[in-house]
Amino acid sequence: MQVKNGSVLGQLSDMDIRLLRVFKSVVECGGMAAAELELNIGTSTVSRHIKDLETRLGLTLCRRGRAGFALTSEGQQIYTETLRLLAGADAFRASVDEIHRRMGGQLNIAVFDKTASNPQSRLGAAIALFAELAPEVNLHLYVAPLNTIERGVIDGQFQVGVIPGHRNSDSLVYDELFDETMQLYCGARHALFEADPVGMSWDDLRGHNFAGLGYHSPNMEVSQQRRLTRKATGYDQESIATLILSGEYLGFLPDHYAKAFVENAQMRSIKADLFHYECSFFSIVRRSPQPSRVTRAFHDCLLQVHRTTDRPAPLQQK
Repeated sequence: MQVKNGSVLGQLSDMDIRLLRVFKSVVECGGMAAAELELNIGTSTVSRHIKDLETRLGLTLCRRGRAGFALTSEGQQIYTETLRLLAGADAFRASVDEIHRRMGGQLNIAVFDKTASNPQSRLGAAIALFAELAPEVNLHLYVAPLNTIERGVIDGQFQVGVIPGHRNSDSLVYDELFDETMQLYCGARHALFEADPVGMSWDDLRGHNFAGLGYHSPNMEVSQQRRLTRKATGYDQESIATLILSGEYLGFLPDHYAKAFVENAQMRSIKADLFHYECSFFSIVRRSPQPSRVTRAFHDCLLQVHRTTDRPAPLQQK
């Protein structure tokens, strides 16, 4: 790292690492006041730590005021480097645990959103099994977009990811876990809510506005293949559900997640036998360097619970 006056930052101390961890929390919480609960220290102390870090680096990392918290361009670069540094530190700690043949430290897992309501997903059972196997490991579970999970596993920010399959990276190892059915829905105020879908085809859908996910995914692939008219974009399943509930857009949702909306007559699936697609979910781990013993243990738990013969039956389609 190089400061503005051209001098090189000296050796990182434990205090520097601590300040960087505070900075990471502030960025991810969206401000110093918001980070107070996460860090369990007062806002004034958080502010002092950030100021100390800025002094140490010779950089202005963020701007705070009436307009709210915002990173400077230098702050964004330091945040990116902080993620890499802390991921490396966590990997080193895991390697030391590996040498001692013990399972401790922290394990970061990232999953695609709305997997908890999928009866085919046994992520909770895998966590329970792992907690018995490695009670000293501090588990951190994140919900994130598909591309964020992939990038995070490759960079070492996450050790294990659970994502819908769409395209493979040579840097990752994929193992199939469970399936999901995506159906097309409209809200109660949409013109198709009371319409008879008999005889409808994919061509008929192009006259209606569509809401889709804004990154490469099975959702984006299907909407492009079928040439649906995208007029709104969301970045998680909840945003797509909100757009559907407005009555202005059609959109795909997991059937297990949409079930409560359907039962409350807030939305309906449209011709489920035609307007749907299937997703397979995969676990992902980094191919190189070799995953730590803790990562391998959790991954084995994932595979074990999803490859038993008594898997729950999928939801019945209406």
